[in-house]
Amino acid sequence: MKITVETKINAPIDRVWDAWSNPTDIRQWNTPSADWHTTRATVDLRVGGAFLSRMEAKDGSAGFDFEGVYTQVVKHERIEYIFGERGAQVEFDAAASGVTIRVTFDAETENSVDQQRQGWQAILDSFASYVEAPRQADVTAR
Repeated sequence: MKITVETKINAPIDRVWDAWSNPTDIRQWNTPSADWHTTRATVDLRVGGAFLSRMEAKDGSAGFDFEGVYTQVVKHERIEYIFGERGAQVEFDAAASGVTIRVTFDAETENSVDQQRQGWQAILDSFASYVEAPRQADVTAR
């Protein structure tokens, strides 16, 4: 079964793409809730390249590596990857009013479809908030 989540971001495609694929940015936005964080991230954004995001509960009670390999990369349009036996695709639909990001992924069997959808949507919402927030360089320039 495939699950899809999406959000619209009021930012240019260059900013959205960079924040999605830059390990420094990923450590800032890759969280489903305030009690989790990403402590480490690596990205080799090319077909056959690997990625890893280490996600941990801030109280140290749990953690896991979300890792995989890119199978398709089309700059500013699409990223596809495999993680374990599952796959996912991220579509970037740029328009004058912003960028719609749509993530479709293979469901797993340990958690309900609703839990999975909520968790992935929460991370996507965190991404949108991060990208749309004024950056320090933007604030300093004013």
